[in-house]
Amino acid sequence: MHLNPYGEYAVLLARSLADDWPDTRAGIVERTREFGMTMPFPERPDDHARCRAVLDDWIRVVDARDPSERAAILNEQMAAATAYPRMTDHNGEGWHLHYRDVDDDLARVLHAVFSVGTALHLTTRGMSRLGRCAAHPCTKVVVDTSRNGTQRYCSPRCGGRDAVRRHRARQRERGRPA
Repeated sequence: MHLNPYGEYAVLLARSLADDWPDTRAGIVERTREFGMTMPFPERPDDHARCRAVLDDWIRVVDARDPSERAAILNEQMAAATAYPRMTDHNGEGWHLHYRDVDDDLARVLHAVFSVGTALHLTTRGMSRLGRCAAHPCTKVVVDTSRNGTQRYCSPRCGGRDAVRRHRARQRERGRPA
């Protein structure tokens, strides 16, 4: 049996959806496949809207200002998921744990995976390892997976753009042309 801790891939999937929301349910399912989720999801007519609500709820964690607030929101979300770990051997992947009921629909699965995965990510890597890009005006989600816990930008592009902005501001302060 291998342990699927739901940590990093869950928050990276949530970030991907937050930064580029698919127009359709099929787009959401396709994104879950890109991040390694292989199980089938029973379809409901309101899946797209319900998944968006789950994501919006998860974004509250991203935008929480301190660890206590972040933990309270996550505890509330995990309690609402009412899922507990189950051993499964679907799709020939070998025995592993799922934090969901066997026949949960897409929104319920995302709810459980995002809440448990984010809690695991933050408790193992640090409570500050989730937030928004530091490059103004970018508001994309940053999931800090760096070794030293200093990732502040959503991409190297935003990091470079912010470095140039800071350099030009220093040059102006010194009375030099930027």
